[in-house]
Amino acid sequence: MTETPNPNIVDADTLTGEMRPIRRVVIALGSNLGERFATLQGALGVLADTPEVWVTGVSPVYESAPVDCPPDTQDFLNAVVLADTTLSAHRLLDRALAIEDAFDRERSEVKNAPRTLDVDLIAVGDRRSDTDVLRLPHPRAHERAFVLKPWLDLEPDAELLDHGPVAELLDKVGTDGLKLRDDLVLEFE
Repeated sequence: MTETPNPNIVDADTLTGEMRPIRRVVIALGSNLGERFATLQGALGVLADTPEVWVTGVSPVYESAPVDCPPDTQDFLNAVVLADTTLSAHRLLDRALAIEDAFDRERSEVKNAPRTLDVDLIAVGDRRSDTDVLRLPHPRAHERAFVLKPWLDLEPDAELLDHGPVAELLDKVGTDGLKLRDDLVLEFE
């Protein structure tokens, strides 16, 4: 893993005085089982309540056809969250997994099985990781319209580390199977 945080953007731990960089993170939320919208809203609330995580933006909600999922998989609701954090990428991943568990995410041997909640770290600042536990940037984000389009809605000039401008990536993959759900609006404070 490499890291080159902006040395001019730091947060001082008030107890220890330790200086920690503030990183911008991109997090994708998805759900295709149960009360999908309520699950996304709940996950966003828990994420926003996480110490050292400051949610700065939430995309519109999209409904997407399943990609690389078992037959008869229901459509997903998806959104992207932008946040600033002083948490390490591994601590943020631990939090993402705990949020999934809190919303009864069941892990399966079946690849891309239906799930109540998926919380994926797409990018954590300019961190790179290629371990069994953590891959950054997310290895398939550049191929997923349900990540790229909501992210582009929030940041028209967004770039995915090692892949380029999100607008160009979205042009390559297209938006087939993706529908804006303007009747569903995620809220955070």
